[in-house]
Amino acid sequence: MVEAGIRVDTDLDSPPEEIRRKIGAYDGLVLRSRMPVDRALLKAGKRLKCVVRVGSGLEGVDLETARQLGINVYNTPEGNSNAVGEMAVGLLLSLLRDIPSAASETSKGIWRREAHRGWELEGKTVAIIGYGHTGKSFARKLAGFGTDTIFYDILPGLEDRWAREASYDEIFRRADVVSLHVPLTPFTRGMVNREFIRRFHKPFYLINTARGEAVVTADLVEALKEGRIKGAALDVIEYENPAFGDMDWQTRAPQPLRELMAMPQVILTPHIAGLTRESARKLAEAAADKILRCLQKTFS
Repeated sequence: MVEAGIRVDTDLDSPPEEIRRKIGAYDGLVLRSRMPVDRALLKAGKRLKCVVRVGSGLEGVDLETARQLGINVYNTPEGNSNAVGEMAVGLLLSLLRDIPSAASETSKGIWRREAHRGWELEGKTVAIIGYGHTGKSFARKLAGFGTDTIFYDILPGLEDRWAREASYDEIFRRADVVSLHVPLTPFTRGMVNREFIRRFHKPFYLINTARGEAVVTADLVEALKEGRIKGAALDVIEYENPAFGDMDWQTRAPQPLRELMAMPQVILTPHIAGLTRESARKLAEAAADKILRCLQKTFS
């Protein structure tokens, strides 16, 4: 962006009140998830023309206020969709073949083969909920595994060669695996709850590389105990810090999360699905491209 004549300042440490104090001098804002872009910040940005979120989630941005003020808001899901798709496949294979538990035991000198007899992915029905950039990436990668891949999305006309559009009723009836690829909205918050889980006709595996608050942890724990869910791999959790900060797991983790952490059929990772060396570059390029286009259009 410097080559295009745009001055770029970086501030990764100032508190929100300091950012609000100085945002009025800027035409564009590029951010991750460290601080919310609320009404106060947007109104303080007297010159703001565009806000670009490096990543997919826009739940931290007051979209209505941005619309009222004429500020364009963009995200960059294309930048890490490949990384998330690969991670989802890795988590699914790890669940089906019990890889983490088998590896942990073997490293301790415990040699148990039959106890870790797993399942093959071929022939399974994989249901993708949310068929945007990451859902499509996951579907493409499943193509070589011989799965029957179906999806549900609120938008019509997204069917492609990698997955077939399905109703929720079909997903509830047929799914062996459910993988979430949805943004956090009022519709998706708490979507995977007791009522949702009990509509499935058979036990299934759950993968979540989207947003932790889409799954009600207490209801997931209950379903795992009852065998309604065979296993879960979560790269995101309901209680995580929105700014990706550390959690005091030993003293502050809610009881449902403590139970979840102790379950052998559960894999938890620290929101790393989109975090690769390649995605860091692709995300930055996508963010720079969008803010450049916005500013060039505004000032042309």
